[in-house]
Amino acid sequence: MALQDDLTAVQRCVDDLLRTVGKLEQQVGEGSGGGPAGLDVRRVRTDADHLRESVALLRAAVSGPGAAPQKRPDLVTIPDTPYDSSLWTDSDDEGLGARDRRAP
Repeated sequence: MALQDDLTAVQRCVDDLLRTVGKLEQQVGEGSGGGPAGLDVRRVRTDADHLRESVALLRAAVSGPGAAPQKRPDLVTIPDTPYDSSLWTDSDDEGLGARDRRAP
């Protein structure tokens, strides 16, 4: 349950942040007439809203159906031996075109 407790603590912090940003919007909106500081506060508001959405998505992913701990995928070993050069026959060199042509 420690994960749920941590998510709840994060949610409380995000809620506090959103309340504080709301107060800041009121203070800056009253004194600056929507100048550069107003734009900065809108950016902070947007970032805080995105953070709230991200926490909600994380909570849903963790507590959703089939929320069993994620199993790490099996590692795939890639051999050090060179690839068969016939795999690359008739292939284009990236950005240069076919071998029998020249770049402009």
